Amino acid sequence: MLAAGGTGGHLFPAFALAEELGRRGIAVDLVTDDRGDRYGTGFPARAIHSVPSATLAGRSVGAVAKTGLALMSGVRVAYTLLGKVKPGAVIGFGGYPTFPPLVAAKLRRIPTAIHEANAVLGRANKMLAPRVSRIATSFEKTALLADSLASKVRFTGNPVRDIVIDWSARPYRAAAAGEPFNLVVFGGSQGARYFSEALPPAIARLTSDQRARLCIVQQCREEDIADVRAAYDAAGVVAELATFFRDLPERMAGAHLVIGRAGASTVAELTVLGRPSVLVPLPNALDNDQLRNAIRVADSGASWCLEQKHLAPEILAETIGSLMDQPAVLTAAADAAKRLGRPDAVVRLADLAEELIGVRPQNRA
Repeated sequence: MLAAGGTGGHLFPAFALAEELGRRGIAVDLVTDDRGDRYGTGFPARAIHSVPSATLAGRSVGAVAKTGLALMSGVRVAYTLLGKVKPGAVIGFGGYPTFPPLVAAKLRRIPTAIHEANAVLGRANKMLAPRVSRIATSFEKTALLADSLASKVRFTGNPVRDIVIDWSARPYRAAAAGEPFNLVVFGGSQGARYFSEALPPAIARLTSDQRARLCIVQQCREEDIADVRAAYDAAGVVAELATFFRDLPERMAGAHLVIGRAGASTVAELTVLGRPSVLVPLPNALDNDQLRNAIRVADSGASWCLEQKHLAPEILAETIGSLMDQPAVLTAAADAAKRLGRPDAVVRLADLAEELIGVRPQNRA
């Protein structure tokens, strides 16, 4: 049984693991919160179960009590569910929705694991880490992970979906001077709003020759599309705008440069695809997980990390324009991203799952 909340950062790695376990003949159930599969991925599970959960919305006594009651209710529901399904193992992918099924699995003495997608241990995973059988990590070093838990840790990487693996076979070729330049921009709901405000004035500051080369694919909120389209039309830039791109891995594979947030799934897909990026971490995120992710990738030479608080339109314009004019720099970043990527992450995590359920002895993992 896989436990994942309704965000892409939790759902996509779980999706990838479900695909791989299915290939190995292992039935998978998904337990999630009431958001379910809101990305419409068609999650490859035998059944999808909803369990009550809650995220801590404040530090007041009332907020903590409300969250605690919701989680305990979820544990009771999950305990009953596990008694019916009888899974060989339960693997959680972070976020408070994973708390009830993993605690219930512990109570039923079912083997458990958590997967941490980010470069820093999330709050729910931090509470669960001492209670689970194994801890899978996406980075070789994970901040806030206690040294006392080292014996449980397996470095697997962050799994990506089959479609990403398929498109990773497409080699990167930088755009030469005068050739069309494909820029892909996305970032979830909050990122979409910010980039809708930040990108058009930055693009308007590029030279006329640079704007003429640009072909932009950008995720926008529905209420922002008209204004963004008008701004790009005024700048003479070709742009395709939508609220969601189901073929985003293909779009990323065809990009000369990607601009986005630094969520764990974004970082994993960019590195497996081997595409250079400008990462703008979500500000004020809990534990600065996106900033830590972006710094790790930037330090490898695969990306440029620009913090939103320092990102004036002229700085963003200078970054984009400079990279457009330096194909060798982009090629080097693409190569660095490819070296950082872990296309075998899903195999490693599936091996761990088999070990937990007793299919794969530990000395063969």
